[in-house]
Amino acid sequence: MTHDPSARGSRSRLLKWLGISGEDDQAEDSAPSEIANFRDPSAREIWLPAKRRLLGKVADFLIDHDLEVMPWTLEIAYDCVTGANPRLAQLILERTEEGKAITLPWLEQVMREEKGDGTAEQLVALMSRLEESLNDFAKTTSSARTATSEYGAALQQHVDDLEQVSRAGVVITELAALAKAMMHRTREIEHNLNESEERAMALQNSLDEARRVADEDHLTGLPNRRAFEAMLDKEVAVAQAAGESLCVAFVDIDHFKRINDTHGHAAGDRVLKVVAETLSRISDARCHVARHGGEEFAVLFRALSPEKAWDRLDYAREELAERRLVNRSTDMPFGRITFSGGIADIFAYTGKSKALRAADEALYAAKQSGRNQILLAGSSTPPLLDAA
Repeated sequence: MTHDPSARGSRSRLLKWLGISGEDDQAEDSAPSEIANFRDPSAREIWLPAKRRLLGKVADFLIDHDLEVMPWTLEIAYDCVTGANPRLAQLILERTEEGKAITLPWLEQVMREEKGDGTAEQLVALMSRLEESLNDFAKTTSSARTATSEYGAALQQHVDDLEQVSRAGVVITELAALAKAMMHRTREIEHNLNESEERAMALQNSLDEARRVADEDHLTGLPNRRAFEAMLDKEVAVAQAAGESLCVAFVDIDHFKRINDTHGHAAGDRVLKVVAETLSRISDARCHVARHGGEEFAVLFRALSPEKAWDRLDYAREELAERRLVNRSTDMPFGRITFSGGIADIFAYTGKSKALRAADEALYAAKQSGRNQILLAGSSTPPLLDAA
């Protein structure tokens, strides 16, 4: 994960509290007066207890949440215990009260959402502006090419008429020569415009490819989280206009960390691809699958009730669970690969964010109650068990 340079201020302060600030930090931000006072033996007795209490709180934070000790987690712990980031502290408190673990992937996701992926967003904005300029240029060149073509045809007709009476006088001959030169020049301009239009079309195709890459998860080939969010907005509008239902599901591979720890990350990537391919087989024009991040996937079902969406997703779950995968690098079997999921009806909630949260909570409930199952939001058992 790439961390914003703007966070270096709190990191610098933390490292100085720990007494390990480097030359770069010292050059960037001079030590505060209270830190300098530690060098004074008389001030040391005053500040040393406060320093130890702060270090104790930072250590307790990392131990309580079972987080590794590294600069980034130290920075987060420092910001939370000192109140430098009250929003993050509140999110951690809410998640803890829900009984959920504070994990590194979750912290990365929260910080990424808080800071935003500026590079990707700027790239998309630049591509959009460039695409608008290309469209305007294409329209202009098309109109100019048409005008020069029509003008050239008219000049050709006049040249032909003038040459037929060129013996009438020198003036008419000169006019014919001038018209012929103008005709050649317009044809040259028309040729240049054609070449410019071809280059603009090639650039447009390159932009389309760049946009596709920006919206695609490089590992699985599925739409990524940013593309999913745009797709969600579009599907909500389409479903509302057509009076159709719309369900969202979150899917998470069971025991994925164990797969990575046992077989390695390369094998874990292959498992991600297998799950992506399995989910892709249930997708169509009204069912969209995306990689939401890590081992989690998101699925949109339009024009399907929650029960029918559950049936389609559960079919994919069974198909995957019945396969017996083997790590080709080691010939070791992966064991049974399964996933859990949660489904929510988007229009059953006052906003899409609440529906997404309900689907995520249903996924968490499926994990807690045994894994390898799909639950509807608000239900503790799969629909088939309810029907029985």
